Amino acid sequence: MATHKSAVKAHRQSVARRERNRQARTRLRRALKSVRAALDQEDPAKAKDAVRDTVSLIDKLAGKGIIHGTAAARYKSRLARRLAGRSASA
Repeated sequence: MATHKSAVKAHRQSVARRERNRQARTRLRRALKSVRAALDQEDPAKAKDAVRDTVSLIDKLAGKGIIHGTAAARYKSRLARRLAGRSASA
């Protein structure tokens, strides 16, 4: 364990950041899971709203550096592709 006052504070901050980032990533995973379920079963209007909300969340997390920009683009691309496929078949 750190002994310097500044090191103790830095450790406290890193623990708080880690927990905040973990919660954000968990929120993202839950959102992705629910939007995929919406794309598979629900009507296109609900699916479109779910995709829009999830893309917004993805952009926020990428902007804060919680997920990498390339990963964010990949998630958004896959969701958009699924939504387009869903709209074309409906």
